[in-house]
Amino acid sequence: MAKTSSINRNLKRIKLSNKYFAKRKKLKDIIYNKKLPLEERFKAQLKLSKLPKNSSKIRVRNRCEITGRPHGVYRKLKISRIALRKLASEGKIPGMVKSSW
Repeated sequence: MAKTSSINRNLKRIKLSNKYFAKRKKLKDIIYNKKLPLEERFKAQLKLSKLPKNSSKIRVRNRCEITGRPHGVYRKLKISRIALRKLASEGKIPGMVKSSW
C-alpha cells in the first residue's frame, strides 16, 4: 500500500488538472497559433505560467485504484499487475484464468 500522502497529493493534482483543463487548452491554442502577433502569444505564455504547476496534466501519476502503487499499472484497468493477479486468482475478473504450463 502506498503512502496516503502520495495518493492524496495525486488526487489533488487530478482535481486541479480537471479544473484548469479548458483554460490551459485555450491559452496553448493561442501560444501555438503562428498567425497571431508575437506580443499576444507572449501574453498568453505569461498567463499560462501564472497558473498552478500542479494543474498541468503531465504532473498526474498513474496509480493503482486499489493499492495506490505507482509502478506496473495497466492503463485500461487502472490497477497494478499485483492487484490484477490477486483478483484473477480469486476469480473476480470474468474470463481471466491463471496460466500454468
